[in-house]
Amino acid sequence: MANEFLKDHLYEIYNQNPFVDLLQIKIVELQEGAAKLTMPVVNAKHTNLYNVAHGGALASLADTAMGVACATTGKKVLTLDMNMNFIRSAKPRETISAVGRVVHNGTHTMVAETDIVDSMNNLILKARATFFVIGNFLPEE
Repeated sequence: MANEFLKDHLYEIYNQNPFVDLLQIKIVELQEGAAKLTMPVVNAKHTNLYNVAHGGALASLADTAMGVACATTGKKVLTLDMNMNFIRSAKPRETISAVGRVVHNGTHTMVAETDIVDSMNNLILKARATFFVIGNFLPEE
């Protein structure tokens, strides 16, 4: 990413977000149009009654990874639509990773996709989303 202000700003705002903090989502890597995030699968916090990662936790990680990838272009976005394919379960006590990538960087809308994988790089989920552009990140924020 060429813009160090934007990179620092994204780390700061996502590290201070209560929902991202609740799920223990961390930004690992940023580059323009892409972002890598991680989330531990913690018993009782991230799991469902079958003791695997809850679909809602996985959806939140996917949405956040794609949203951050869009934000690396300097644009503020809101999710309009998201499609997810759950491939396999994520087990407790494992840290999973999501790599979000911008597929379309338009003036009014953006499209991104993400793969969520486990520590052995097994595919857990594939997702694709459309985002509405609501503005740009500015240095004075």
